Amino acid sequence: MDNPWRPLSYYNQPEKGVLVDTKIHDENGCRNETRLKRDGQNGNLWFVADGSMYVYYVPTHWRYI
Repeated sequence: MDNPWRPLSYYNQPEKGVLVDTKIHDENGCRNETRLKRDGQNGNLWFVADGSMYVYYVPTHWRYI
């Protein structure tokens, strides 16, 4: 099954609370690959799977697990 990475943009975001694979992929390479979920009042924070803390970066790409 093809499960492509999707660039994160305002119009292309996973639903709040759904755990997805995320990464940062830019001119410096690929890094910070992990599973996160969007949450927070406006859905603008990314939390670890158990919701105990959020990360201090915004992924550039995501895909469904």
